Amino acid sequence: MKLVIVESPTKAKTISRFLGKGFIVDSSYGHIRDLPKTVLGIDPENNFEPKYIIPIKAKKIVTQLKKEAEKANTVILATDEDREGEAIAWHLMKALGLDAPKEGKKKAPKIERIVFHEITKKAIEEALQSPRAIDIPLVDAQQARRILDRIVGYKLSPFLWKKVARGLSAGRVQSVALRLIAEREREIEAFIKQEYWTIDAILGKEHVGKEFTAHLSKINGKTVQKLDIGTEPQAMEIKTDLDSASFIIESVEKKATIKNPYPPFTTSTLQQEASRKLGFSAKQTMMIAQQLYEGIDVGDGHQGLITYMRTDSVNLSEEALQSGKEVLTELFGKQYALPQPRRFKTKSKGAQEAHEAVRPADPRRHPEIIKQYLERNQFRLYDLIWRRFMASQMPEAVFDSTSIDIGAKAENGTAYGLRATGQIMKFDGFLKVYTTKTEEVELPDVKNGETLKKISIDPVQHFTEPPPRYTEASLIKLLEENGIGRPSTYAPTIATIQERRYVIKDDKRRLQPTEIGIIVNDILVKHFPEIVDIGFTATMEESLDEIAEGKKEWQPVIREFYGPFIKNLEIKMGEVKKTNPDEATDEKCEKCGRPMIIKFGRFGKFLACSGFPECKNAKPIKKELTGNEMHCPKCVEGIVITRRTKRGKIFWGCSRYPTCDFASWTNPALKKEEEAKTEKLVIEAEKEEEPAL
Repeated sequence: MKLVIVESPTKAKTISRFLGKGFIVDSSYGHIRDLPKTVLGIDPENNFEPKYIIPIKAKKIVTQLKKEAEKANTVILATDEDREGEAIAWHLMKALGLDAPKEGKKKAPKIERIVFHEITKKAIEEALQSPRAIDIPLVDAQQARRILDRIVGYKLSPFLWKKVARGLSAGRVQSVALRLIAEREREIEAFIKQEYWTIDAILGKEHVGKEFTAHLSKINGKTVQKLDIGTEPQAMEIKTDLDSASFIIESVEKKATIKNPYPPFTTSTLQQEASRKLGFSAKQTMMIAQQLYEGIDVGDGHQGLITYMRTDSVNLSEEALQSGKEVLTELFGKQYALPQPRRFKTKSKGAQEAHEAVRPADPRRHPEIIKQYLERNQFRLYDLIWRRFMASQMPEAVFDSTSIDIGAKAENGTAYGLRATGQIMKFDGFLKVYTTKTEEVELPDVKNGETLKKISIDPVQHFTEPPPRYTEASLIKLLEENGIGRPSTYAPTIATIQERRYVIKDDKRRLQPTEIGIIVNDILVKHFPEIVDIGFTATMEESLDEIAEGKKEWQPVIREFYGPFIKNLEIKMGEVKKTNPDEATDEKCEKCGRPMIIKFGRFGKFLACSGFPECKNAKPIKKELTGNEMHCPKCVEGIVITRRTKRGKIFWGCSRYPTCDFASWTNPALKKEEEAKTEKLVIEAEKEEEPAL
């Protein structure tokens, strides 16, 4: 008998369909060994030896797997193909005693490690035919990351407790993400808007009704820059000149332009596009992708619908390329299938080229065919992945582009240049399945030297905009560009800083640092610059990659970091004074009459009685409201904001969720407004009924 162990029961269910009677497929339910929660769990004096334990929740699973392993001739470790999956396989081997059976027991079963990019019958059968040993360098890379993160978290967090407030915590990659968000917020606060104007001319051909827009581009041969026209008088002076000018065609350029399809998805680009097109968080995207990968019953049993979703490669297998071409030819005709497949080169640092991009496991499984078996968001994500893959193997979109340069000479001799651009789609190519923002503008057929009639001259006022707050998508893109984190870390990193309330989402779903987030960031930047340094964190990622490739040992990498870090921590623990001391207020405690003071907690500032612990009165600080804002009727501290359910339906909830779970299908602010109107009408009606004196 052969025992196959995977991490997930859903994955086990899917794989069991492809195996015969001689196999038992079971799940470890993720990691079965980990570092203890209550202590550091690492011995710096003993070469940073980790002290792994079996958590209570995993003990029953371990007992069950041990019994099954004792009956097996071969134990096949079929965990995911990345570092985390390799580490789980190694921990299984250790926890189940597969590498060293106890005295008196029969000899250990044969251990095989298999990996696959997709959970399909063919992929599983091929993996079983080519087992390998556990890749220890991959395990070491995962251990090194885990130990680094544990050292930073368990050593730096107590510093924050002592110097800021209890309950705070720090993380290696999360702190860098927080710094990026906090620095962007400071850029926004420091931004000073500038006025500028653009000039549009609405022109047309003589005796022809077709109008088009040309933009002012040159003055006396010099290109007009964005801020060159900075005031209304300047703009009006140009308008006066153009109102009396003649407009003559100086040149017409026509050419074919192409728009290339995007590569298939990596983890990062999948999270970015799912955020932009579907409104998913990175965490939500990965959760749904995991479901699609592990398998869903689509009428003929559980099937893995996509390839492994944690990857930084854009490679595609020859089989997938051939299958994609056949499907495209069948669906749309030969003109929409490339004669030779298009291959992409991965640009991200440290990418695993042996891996594949995120793609449909079987391109023939059209989204509409299986829509009835999928939940709404499962369908939306699968549809996005399928379309992106298919588009990557389709011809470019072709446009007929036209540029018209127009000269206008004012009566005072000033020469103005205007430009009109347009494009018309000639062949949709990949846009047939993967729509992107394209605008078609048709320009009239004109010739050099032709005079145009002026319809109107329209000066338009603008103001420069501050840099926008990061969305999850733009933050992930920045992290990837700077080599910070890896595919498996983006979603948990962003989720963690939100769970810690260092960052919240504003009403546009952009990431905004909280007051406590700013304070934590400022302390880390000032006293632990390496921890939040982008270059240092990226270099550490490169070291982890070299460990995974067997080029470095993991202990020296940890040691090189640990020594200076601990030394600096000891110095800072002594010299840094506690920030945010209690602030006095004029408010009196309604319970005992003593003054209320402003204290700092995990979720920011709050009011507390100065008589604590004798008097434990505490309450939130009411925020000053602006515009149509309204305090949460449940917790008072939060603000009522619009939110969306998983199915996209709008409701109103508290900005402090999940701390406060207030939710309403109707806008409380409107309800309050209606109540106020009703009350006013009642009062007015009562006044009318009063007898005249």
